[in-house]
Amino acid sequence: MKGRCTVPIDTPEFPEIRYGKLYPFIHSPVFKTQHGTAYLQYPGLILVATPQVDLSGMQMFLEDFGPELHFDDYLDDPTVLPDGTQLSKAAGQACYASFGEKRTLNADTDRYLNNIMSSGHGSVLEHANYSLLLYGISRSASHEAVRHRHFAYSQLSQRYVSGRVLRFVERREFASIPSLHERFVRRIDRVATEYVEVTEVLLAEQKASKGGILSAAAKTDLRKKVQQVARDVLSNETETFMIVTGNIRAWRHFITMRANVHADTAIREIAVSVYRILSTIEPLLFADMTLNLSPIDNTYVVDVAYPKV
Repeated sequence: MKGRCTVPIDTPEFPEIRYGKLYPFIHSPVFKTQHGTAYLQYPGLILVATPQVDLSGMQMFLEDFGPELHFDDYLDDPTVLPDGTQLSKAAGQACYASFGEKRTLNADTDRYLNNIMSSGHGSVLEHANYSLLLYGISRSASHEAVRHRHFAYSQLSQRYVSGRVLRFVERREFASIPSLHERFVRRIDRVATEYVEVTEVLLAEQKASKGGILSAAAKTDLRKKVQQVARDVLSNETETFMIVTGNIRAWRHFITMRANVHADTAIREIAVSVYRILSTIEPLLFADMTLNLSPIDNTYVVDVAYPKV
């Protein structure tokens, strides 16, 4: 990992990267108030899908150009690359039919990609898609995230999900100041209680009026209509979670825009974690990025050499 990493591993400022069967993830633990209200203090990220690349089907395509071009040697490269890097490199070389003897070998992919990115030609990075489950993020942070329109989002619906999964997110500024942390705890206890009370009143009204303002043909429809009203009492500190899918170019843009000192700290934490996760499995696609501590506010930022890729 590049950069000046002076905070101990597995802290809220710099949580440890762990691994499932295949992919890395950052877990965010759940805390509870004395009244049992659940909350988290930093984002959790789980990589759930990456590209799977198989170039072997290109063999006959390459052979048909004739033996004098030696295109059929393209697949004999002994250096194995991560799938996203391999796909991006193959896409770039397809643009110029760079399959012959003078092609850049996989061993020199770092130089090849640096040349592409330093020229601002990032279109070849759009082929490799990655899906992340994000959780431990507040509704206010999610409203910032969904402004990035080059992603696909599937986000928690407060209409269809009951209060049994209701959790909140504490900003790092509140967590670091005892008096603000105490206010946060009191606030989420109050909001959680009010949400339950409003839900109970609405359900009671439904039963008393036998249809009334919340007429529903089925229990699930009733629950949805109750929750869509009750959710208005929830604060921006309410947790949401979502699966987000984007290509490397889109993720790089997200990191460039949001993992810098000018971004809000809540979404900055998300962007820094995205960088840490994706650069772990695709280091060459993020080789121009460096993780550093900002001298302005002592938070982590990602410096980018080629922001226009």
